[in-house]
Amino acid sequence: MVVGARKAGAGREIASAITRQGHRADFLEIDVSDDANVIAAAREFAKQWDHLDVLVNNAAIKLVNDTSVLENPDAVLRETLETNTLGPLRVTRAFAALLGNSAAPRVVNLSSGGGQLADGAAGWAPAYCISKTALNMVTAQLAVALPRFAINSMCPGWVKTDMGGAEAPRTVQQGADTIVWLAEAAPQNLTGKFLRDREIIPW
Repeated sequence: MVVGARKAGAGREIASAITRQGHRADFLEIDVSDDANVIAAAREFAKQWDHLDVLVNNAAIKLVNDTSVLENPDAVLRETLETNTLGPLRVTRAFAALLGNSAAPRVVNLSSGGGQLADGAAGWAPAYCISKTALNMVTAQLAVALPRFAINSMCPGWVKTDMGGAEAPRTVQQGADTIVWLAEAAPQNLTGKFLRDREIIPW
């Protein structure tokens, strides 16, 4: 397992914690908002491994000033899209060749119910929600472009994380369940879909 993170200290801490639990984890520094950095990270990965079985695109931001679709400055949307939408796209492109060396390559994009066109627009964090709607289309496009891959978006729900906060009703384990299932056990021909709790949901 390789843990990719922009903040080296936090990334190494997570990798060490996983290793202490008996599962080897290495750290790879990567900033998904920086194209050159992502390409360099893929090259660094390739120095040690000749293939990648599963890519989980988990990096995301929700800016504190993301409050109103009518009042947000353009910069809020641009910064959010760079990480939440373009980030997973550029990482998948950079690692596509390594994934292609796998017998059953899989990509899991962490999206959000806030990105659903079907009842997804509740008015909160509009830049974040727009970025996740766009991410879902990135997923659909990648699934067509890479037909041998299983590429899906998933909604973890409102989870107790640094972003979700302590009031969130779902545990990290509940939020991660579908990610792990898509990474390890879901049918390889399940691709180009949006899921929550291992079930396909409307875009």
